[in-house]
Amino acid sequence: MRCVIARFPFDLTKSGVLESMKGVTPEPVTGESVIIGRRHYPAKQVGQVVTRQDRRDFSTGEVLRAMTQLGFTCRPRPAAASAPPADPYGPASATLGAPLSA
Repeated sequence: MRCVIARFPFDLTKSGVLESMKGVTPEPVTGESVIIGRRHYPAKQVGQVVTRQDRRDFSTGEVLRAMTQLGFTCRPRPAAASAPPADPYGPASATLGAPLSA
C-alpha cells in the first residue's frame, strides 16, 4: 500500500512492517500506540523504524493513519488517572489543629 509520511511516499505492507519491527524492543508508551504482534509500540517509534526518518519529520497522525490502513490496531493516548483535587489548606489545618473557642 502506498502511504505518504513526512511528504515522502512509501510502499508499505503489513508483512514488511512486521519484519521491520521484529526484534525491536518497545519503548514505554506515553502517547498513541500501535499493536504489532502482541507488543504495544509508541507510534513515533514505529514510524522511525519503518521509514528510517527522524521522529521530528512526521506526525503521529500520519503513522496511525498508515498503520490503520494496513490493518494494525492503534490505541489513543492512555487516559491519566484523575485524582480528586487536593485541598491546599488540608495539610496546614492538620498541622495547626482546630481553632480555639474564646
